[in-house]
Amino acid sequence: MSEYIHSKRLDLIPMTPGFLRASLRQDIRAAEESRRISLPAGWPGEEAGLLSMRLKQLEDDPALQPWLVRAMVIRETGIMVGHIGFHTAPCPDYLRPFCPEGVEFGFTVLPAFRRQGYARESAIALMTWGRLAHDVRKFVMTIRPDNIPSQRLAAQLGFVRIGSHIDEVDGLEEILECDFAGGDAEPGSAERQPCNVS
Repeated sequence: MSEYIHSKRLDLIPMTPGFLRASLRQDIRAAEESRRISLPAGWPGEEAGLLSMRLKQLEDDPALQPWLVRAMVIRETGIMVGHIGFHTAPCPDYLRPFCPEGVEFGFTVLPAFRRQGYARESAIALMTWGRLAHDVRKFVMTIRPDNIPSQRLAAQLGFVRIGSHIDEVDGLEEILECDFAGGDAEPGSAERQPCNVS
């Protein structure tokens, strides 16, 4: 099975420890060559904290690689437009009070590439992979109430509010859950298969 997740326009490419280390030391050429992608100017910029956290997770447990952060890359051009990934493997302890069988993911689309459907396409491809490859059906996102674009996208995908918490960095966030039943879709048609909410 390919390490990549494919959607209609994008490849979701795992950010390996080598890629993360090269990015964090700002060796952009090495990072690009390691994954054969084109990175945006200023990379990693504000994303350095996330990359450091994910690198630590991978150093502690290399088996997490398929679950963690992936570059969203336009297949035709090799340009990275953002990133997406799960925070952990499924069923982490911190989700037990809200969604014990679930797994949380998040995404960022770079400003120049927003409003082109990349977040939606990537989110559905990622959930389809989780459903088909690992029989995961419950997905979680945590989003600030004032993050209207992400809240709107979550609603379109069928996520519903199941709680809230205070994030150390972002403050108040709503906890949203989706019961995904779109696992019969082939990668590439995944963007047409929204979540079904039970």
